[in-house]
This record gives sequence, C-alpha cells and structure tokens, in this order.
Amino acid sequence: MMFDIPIVALSLQIALVATGLTLPIGLITAWLLVRKNFRGKFLLDVFVSLPLALPPVVVGYVLLWLVGSHGWVGQISQGLFGSTLAFTWFAAVLASSVVSFPLVVRSFTVALAGVDPNLEVAAKGLGAGSLRTFLTVTLPLAQRGVIAGVLLGFVRALSEFGATIIVAGNIPGRTQTVPTAIFTRISSGDTNSAWRLAIVSLVLGVIALAVHNWLLNRPRSFNSSGLTRLNGPPS
Repeated sequence: MMFDIPIVALSLQIALVATGLTLPIGLITAWLLVRKNFRGKFLLDVFVSLPLALPPVVVGYVLLWLVGSHGWVGQISQGLFGSTLAFTWFAAVLASSVVSFPLVVRSFTVALAGVDPNLEVAAKGLGAGSLRTFLTVTLPLAQRGVIAGVLLGFVRALSEFGATIIVAGNIPGRTQTVPTAIFTRISSGDTNSAWRLAIVSLVLGVIALAVHNWLLNRPRSFNSSGLTRLNGPPS
C-alpha cells in the first residue's frame, strides 16, 4: 500500500493543477457564451465541446503533436527550457485540463445563466465596472454552480487515462497516475494491487460527486450582499 501513495499523490497533484488551469479560463469562456453576442460564438461553443466528441486518444495525439518537437508549443518549450513538454507531468496536466474543460464550462454556463442580468445592470447603475460587478454580484450568486463545476472537472481530471497515456506516457515516478498504474498492473496480472488503486479512485470519486450533488440540490437563497456593498449600508 505504501508504494501506491506516490502514485495517488501525483494523480491528486495533476488533477488539482488541471482544475486550477480550467477554473479562470472556464469562467471567462462561460461568461462570453452566456452574456455576449459576437461573431464566432457558435464556433467557440463547438470548439469547447469538441473534446467530448473525440476519443481521448485522439485528444492525446493532438496534444502530443502540439507539445512535441514538431509542434509550436514544443518548439517554444525547447527554446526556453531545452526540452519539450511531451512525456512530463505537465503534459498530463494539459491532457486532464483539455478533457475536463467542456464539463467545467457547461457547469459554469448553467450557473451564470441562472443569475438575473437585471442585478448586474443594477450594480453597474451604482457605478461598478464590469469586473467589479462580476466579482461582487455575478460570481457570488453563481458560486454554488461554479464550485460544483470545479468538483466535476476535478473528478474528470483525476480519472483521465486515454489522452494522458498518449501525451505523457506511463513512466513510474514521473507521469504514472492512478488510471495508468491500474492499466499496467492489470496487464501484468497484478490484480490485487490494481484493486487497491481502483478502490482509492472509487472513494475519491464518490466523495467529490457526493459534494457536487449536495451543492446542486441545496435550496437556493438570494444573497444581496454584493449590491449592499456597492450601494453602502442602509441608513
């Protein structure tokens, strides 16, 4: 069991960093899709959902081309650091980020769409700019759905296999995550240790999804603290 701790720790690290990457980008993307009308919005929506329609190995192959020696990301990395990102733990982060991104954006989109635009108009009428309105009014009202989306993205990142094994490999101590380690142990006939990792993965997934569903099923209450801060305390 002690030999499994580094694998679980690396998987958690990769999933946490991937979730941290998708959070700000996902919020911006969801806000654009919900609140803005612009040329190319339909294409952006399709592009965001594309990883859901592709086999994970295809996503991994595209990422491998991008971060490898022939891709522009890989060439930039080669020039700056002397090596490409392929078959590194950060490549696993990129794979997890890409495959979880559509789920995160969809959750954020639903959460932001549930915020009454009139409240944002009222905040701007009180002198708040777009960023302050988003941070003090929109985001607090959408926080339950945003947190649920973060948890959903984390679970997806934690369970990622297909894209990860293509772009990051399955290198013990470097890029081997819980799913890839389970694959290796099943392939070698070590079913007992594979079951241990499978149970760990199951427990982590159940906890995260339980919190996710609890957040979504909580009664929603209106919180006007953002507008109160903008308007000042009542006299």
